[in-house]
Amino acid sequence: MFIVDDILFQPFISILDAIHTLAVTEMYDIEAIQNELKENQLLYELGERDEAEYAQRKAELEAELETAELAHEQLDDKNIQIRQ
Repeated sequence: MFIVDDILFQPFISILDAIHTLAVTEMYDIEAIQNELKENQLLYELGERDEAEYAQRKAELEAELETAELAHEQLDDKNIQIRQ
């Protein structure tokens, strides 16, 4: 009975794992967050963003980046437990 379960459910579990991996990768895109940090810095340097707005957005993006790095680390370990 367990062999039949493994044969029937293993492909389903593999597909769910692949979808989960893609979702986490898309949701926590490290490169996109790093690009936003660069854009925030550039806008501040060009004078299009004041210091308070720059600092607030930088703090938000750094927190997002930390969460994204943690998510990718856990994804590599197959142990996703993201809390917001």
